[in-house]
Amino acid sequence: MSLSRRTLLKGMLGGAAVTVGLPAFERFMNAHGTAWADGLGFPTRFGLFYWGNGVLPSRWVPQDTGADWTLSDQLAPLAPVKDVVTVVTGMRLPNENLVPHFSGAAGLLTGIDLILDQGDGQFAGPTFDQLVAKAVGADTRFRSLEFGAQPEGGLSHSAKGLKNPAESSPHALFERVFGVGFAAPGTDAPPDPTVGLRRSVLDVVLDQARALRRELGQADALRLDQHTESLRELELRLAKAAEGPPDLAACALPAEPLADYPDIDARPQLEAQNRAFAELLAMVLACDQTRVFSNWFTAPVNNLLFPGATSGHHQLTHDEAGDQPQVHAITVQCVQAFVELVTVLRETPEGDGTLLDHMALLGTSEVALGRNHTVDEMPVLVAGSANGRLRTGIHHREPAGDNVHKVTLSLMRAAGVPAASFGEGDAYTADGLSAIET
Repeated sequence: MSLSRRTLLKGMLGGAAVTVGLPAFERFMNAHGTAWADGLGFPTRFGLFYWGNGVLPSRWVPQDTGADWTLSDQLAPLAPVKDVVTVVTGMRLPNENLVPHFSGAAGLLTGIDLILDQGDGQFAGPTFDQLVAKAVGADTRFRSLEFGAQPEGGLSHSAKGLKNPAESSPHALFERVFGVGFAAPGTDAPPDPTVGLRRSVLDVVLDQARALRRELGQADALRLDQHTESLRELELRLAKAAEGPPDLAACALPAEPLADYPDIDARPQLEAQNRAFAELLAMVLACDQTRVFSNWFTAPVNNLLFPGATSGHHQLTHDEAGDQPQVHAITVQCVQAFVELVTVLRETPEGDGTLLDHMALLGTSEVALGRNHTVDEMPVLVAGSANGRLRTGIHHREPAGDNVHKVTLSLMRAAGVPAASFGEGDAYTADGLSAIET
């Protein structure tokens, strides 16, 4: 096959040509470049809730440990869900912390140090949500879903430099999941005649990709594999669409969200958007459309104007004097958004339990104290028991400052990932955090 930067993989759809572009290969670059009916238990879902700019550790860490711990100032919103959330403190991020916020985000989410090539750097590998998705996502229409209230705020990566865009519109997410291709349980939806055609197109395109792979070097073959991964996910969704809806009692078509959430007084409607996403997600999970998600509430270095704040969030973390009351209030709002998600999942029944009972949900940020970008008191919230694999309702503290990736590894394993370890170099761990495991 003759290759150039304009080479395309091609198929036919209903007589019309369909083309899929190739990734940027090295040869194109310069040198710098209870149970279901089948008898199986309810699946364990995995979720990430992320907010940017950290916390105020002095007002975050509770005084007591164990099951009888007392809520700290910044964790006060956890009161109604305290029994289903575990707080872990004293955890440090052992990755390099050279680029403020972005080193923390890359290290936390991938276990690998940020690549310092240009700008804010580049993620060196897949984020842990995608490691989970690769292991458990093959049985659903969507291997994973990424969304969040802040536009372009997502940091999920399928591979080095391969970012998964996060949907910032609840309405767009509704259309993507519950629009064309979705059939509610109990419905007798007519088959979509385009499904077979689209599957045929993908067969041709993937056959061409396999032929092309034999002509590539190792690095370019890897790039092609990463590029075709999204095509395989589409192939899976089409196969699921052809099967028809599963019989899931809790599944129902959710209410259609608003088409837009315009700013009010130059402030984004984060609370309303977060609520809409939470309600959508509950039905996405109940209808088994995905088992892995990441909710990017706000991004690192975000300078969003929160209710009651006189300046943007990031600016306040550096410029507000004293004990930073406005930063504190914003952190409380971020915790409240996490609680909103936990509450909706807890209130959605599934079998003899709830969606939250069948989930491992991690809430965290890329730094501890935003003012000076410390990573030695990382904020960690864990909600859900993951089908009985995780302890809930406790505060566990590691006084010596243990590797935060132990928490990640425990949650990945609880979600069904047979991971031997997580992280590289100084961040490597083969041990989970046994204190939060049952």
